[in-house]
Amino acid sequence: MNIEQMIARQSEITSLARSENRDLTPDETREFNELQTKIDAAKKDGEKSKEGNDEAVRTAVTNERQRQSEISALCRNFGIDPQSYLDSDTSVDDCRKAVLEELQKRNAPINAGGVRVMESGEDKFRAAAVDGIRMRMGYEPEKPAEGAEEFRSMSLRDIAIECLSRDGEKTSSLLRMSKDDLYARLCRDFFNPTAAFPAILDATIKKTIVEEYQKVPTTFQAWTRKGSVTDFKATPDHSYVLGGVGDFELVPENGELKNSTPSTHLLPQRKIDTYGKQFSMSRQAFINDDIGFLAEVPAAYTRAAKRTIDKAVYKILCSNPAIYDGTELFSTGHKNLIDTGAAPSQATIQSIILLAQGQTDPFGDPIYEVPKYLIVPMGYEFVLATIFKSAQVVGSSNNDINPLYNYPLQVIQSPWINTLSGTNAKPWFMVADPATSKSIQVDYLNGQETPTFRRSEVAGQLGFVWDIWLDWGITAVDYRGIYKNPGVV
Repeated sequence: MNIEQMIARQSEITSLARSENRDLTPDETREFNELQTKIDAAKKDGEKSKEGNDEAVRTAVTNERQRQSEISALCRNFGIDPQSYLDSDTSVDDCRKAVLEELQKRNAPINAGGVRVMESGEDKFRAAAVDGIRMRMGYEPEKPAEGAEEFRSMSLRDIAIECLSRDGEKTSSLLRMSKDDLYARLCRDFFNPTAAFPAILDATIKKTIVEEYQKVPTTFQAWTRKGSVTDFKATPDHSYVLGGVGDFELVPENGELKNSTPSTHLLPQRKIDTYGKQFSMSRQAFINDDIGFLAEVPAAYTRAAKRTIDKAVYKILCSNPAIYDGTELFSTGHKNLIDTGAAPSQATIQSIILLAQGQTDPFGDPIYEVPKYLIVPMGYEFVLATIFKSAQVVGSSNNDINPLYNYPLQVIQSPWINTLSGTNAKPWFMVADPATSKSIQVDYLNGQETPTFRRSEVAGQLGFVWDIWLDWGITAVDYRGIYKNPGVV
């Protein structure tokens, strides 16, 4: 195995641990360290040593780092302070024996394989740090982790020192470090899946993303269908819909059932793509103790992801592209377009409802469309409130009964219609119940609708770097569930 293959294997080990949100197992740690030793040895063989004793010095340094790493991990797994073992040059084997003795004194459950307790002291420490940071950011968890209040007043520097101390480094040395030196030290642990400080940042960002995504004020999710696909290929298994079988025929006594072949009708193929960005926590943010970074930056990218979907959905409505049958989404051929544009009124709303009620399926049979949403640009809110809440027709001298009084249409306003229409007429739309009718569908990879993020594996920026992305696709799956009035300027 050459150097490139060994590095690739190390990446596989750490990527697996990150994806499962856990520390490396003892076997994985051992394999990772053995690979690193081999990599170092291979690099050294290819270089000429300037002095004969450099190799011995480097080997000693490597061995000491490995000793400290193994002892720190061993003690951390069982909530034991490793500092005394590190300072006294205790070997890993001797430390293991001492840990077993300590656990026996505590009557802790152990076995020959060294199985971890269900929730170690390290797990509790990290959970408390995450909730403490979030409380300082302004969030209030329903059930903060035990000890979170202690971290609420701690700076990023204080938390970093606490993390490194628990990993086996001398607290006195860390306290003497400047913020700049401490930041440089933390950067060395950025790609280490067992390091506490970057893991705490990861967990804090993850909670922020999940919480903020639900708060983004978008409207597309109210009236579109949500779908799920398993890959990035165009979905072929829904290319055709079965139909056109005709009516069931009377079968007389001892009569024969007649064979028939159902007709099919072309439907669109759904496809998703990946959309994302990259953000970083800069050196300046750490030195300035900018705790707001962990709230504002991930939240900003999370809001951008959901707003991008919202904009893309309404762009389809406003741009009226050709869909799977080669015809524009809204057209007289599709029987879902009012010929003359007008503002929402009692008469125009009734006209678009009647248009939907005359719709047929791909084989000419009538279908039941249940109008549910009225999607309008900003500016019609009060007019529509009057239309739907007045018992009599507005302006009628005879107190005529208003047929739209309390009609079950939910009004949805979107500023994207105003923006995307520019100075042109502002269209408005009626959508049938998505539970029974199809119009626009938003698909996600494996149904995952919140953004995914990871620490970036590409070096080159002065800061902690994360990738954030979301996989989605938007498809007009049918035109029978949505209707358009071109509107007015």
